[in-house]
Amino acid sequence: MTVEFCTPVIPSANLEKSLRFWVQGLGLTTDREMRDEDRLIGCMVHNGRHSYFWLNQRAGTPVTPPNYEGIRLYWAPADLYATRERLKELGYAVSDIEERDYGQTEFFVTDDDGFTHCFGVDTKELADRRTNGDQHAGRDSVLDL
Repeated sequence: MTVEFCTPVIPSANLEKSLRFWVQGLGLTTDREMRDEDRLIGCMVHNGRHSYFWLNQRAGTPVTPPNYEGIRLYWAPADLYATRERLKELGYAVSDIEERDYGQTEFFVTDDDGFTHCFGVDTKELADRRTNGDQHAGRDSVLDL
């Protein structure tokens, strides 16, 4: 038996607020909403191809506990710079983009639930794209995660 697919379940203190990061920030689509009366308690977010996540109302306190690490996700966007700019425009505190000694160019952001997300691309591929005349190095208006 092999596993064909895995959907990470992401806990959220406030799903409506969290969707700003997942939909407006990352350009994902929502569906399969689950509601308790009028309150959103779960939904799928996805890009229709490779990336699917289930956002779920976090059990317990809506306040992020001290020293809570939660989940960590490493994203490989089609355009690192446009993704960072979009998140920054939405008011998220994004780190500087840095070239790492392990061959990735990355930045970090913390979402509304306190989860740290890293966005990175291969440094050599990014440099090659710029050298070959792509001044924007893939800066598309739509994210292709």
